[in-house]
Amino acid sequence: MPDHSNNAAPSSGGLARIRVPGTDESLVATLIDDTAFVALKPMCEALGIDTESQRRKLKAKSWSVAVMNTATGADGKNYEMFMIDRRTMTMWLATIDENRVAEQARPTVQAFQREAADALDAYFHTGGAINPNATTDQLGQLARRAHMQMEVIRLADGIIDAKHLEAKARIVLASAMGEKPEIDPANVPLYVSDYLKAKGLASDMIAAKASGFGRRLKGLYVSEHGQAPQKFYQELPNGTVREVFAYTQNDRPLFDQVWNRHYEGVTRAVGGAA
Repeated sequence: MPDHSNNAAPSSGGLARIRVPGTDESLVATLIDDTAFVALKPMCEALGIDTESQRRKLKAKSWSVAVMNTATGADGKNYEMFMIDRRTMTMWLATIDENRVAEQARPTVQAFQREAADALDAYFHTGGAINPNATTDQLGQLARRAHMQMEVIRLADGIIDAKHLEAKARIVLASAMGEKPEIDPANVPLYVSDYLKAKGLASDMIAAKASGFGRRLKGLYVSEHGQAPQKFYQELPNGTVREVFAYTQNDRPLFDQVWNRHYEGVTRAVGGAA
């Protein structure tokens, strides 16, 4: 298991509490190198299961990614905790048999298995998950944020690819309404960093390969379409903004061509080195 608990502390932000719909419980989460991680102990306590036994179980799984991380809570204090990434959380929740936990904990287990991953994704990738018990002030804050985001999207009309803008607008609107966005799968934004992450590259490898991958991808796009892809500004989890090309899932075959021609051996090489 890629357990980094004995390594130097990873780069992370402050802790966030993310309410899981259908329960009175929350995920305790943070971003570590742009990846969402959740604390194991609060989840185990919410589900009524032993933390240490679950921690030992996770350490024995080849698919588990865990770190010992120190992060700052809302009270300003630092907390050290055993954290697992989003993929590990999803796999781990699937191993918990709802029929083998206390009867009073079963509704919570069921809700976590249904909703936890969606709530985590919504918080870190679409601006927030709406709690059905949210106050008027909380809903107002989400509405104002959505309004500002939609205004930026409106100003970009005619500058950025129209399909890309439409997809971004649908994501913002769905986030503000607490719904899943209705987007043609072909028009969902596709980023080089996300594509490389899905190929199994670690953060340091993505940083090393993304620029060259992007240049090759742009060249192939120009060859295919006779013009360069349009650009837009992407806000990163750390608050910085960078200019990137506006690719969508419709361009995935071009991504695959670049990967197959130049990078297919990268994952094998990394796995062999490990």
